[in-house]
Amino acid sequence: MITLPAATTALILVDLQKGIVGLPLEPYSGEAVIAKGKELARRFRAAGARVVLVNVAFASDFGDSLRSPVDQPPEMPPGGFPEGWAELVDGLAEPSDLRVTKRQWGAFYGTDLDLQLRRRGVTSVVVGGIATNMGVESTVRAAHEHGYAVVLAEDATTTRTAEMHAFAFEKIFPRLGRVAKTDEIELQA
Repeated sequence: MITLPAATTALILVDLQKGIVGLPLEPYSGEAVIAKGKELARRFRAAGARVVLVNVAFASDFGDSLRSPVDQPPEMPPGGFPEGWAELVDGLAEPSDLRVTKRQWGAFYGTDLDLQLRRRGVTSVVVGGIATNMGVESTVRAAHEHGYAVVLAEDATTTRTAEMHAFAFEKIFPRLGRVAKTDEIELQA
């Protein structure tokens, strides 16, 4: 069991949005990760801890997307993403939640996430979402580098293959924070 102080802890849920949760995902389905994310968010709100909901979105011309030369550039659909692609899944957000829109994998770079957390006295973050080895891992690495104590909610996280998920949770995340199932994460008043 991992017990965290509610007053200085935030939950960060990455990319639980309509255009992503329906993709083929492993080892958990998008629906399973949404359910775990909603459960965590409910518990965090009830304890008075912050909930941060992160989505990824781009301008219709993709003018705000990264342009680095890479071997596998992102697949941007001609004419932009479908209507509602960047919207959070139904029933996730509450008015008290912090909202962050990113334009790359990680939630820290190019956003005011660190500023918003620090101004609220947050020193620990619990992170989940999609995709384990992309948006979640980039966010976790940045949180670690910014000095936050990090907890990874394993069953509130998923990606494209079970192997990618397992590698991140077995080899990367234990070096950046602590790993737990959602029911092993407690908040203390």
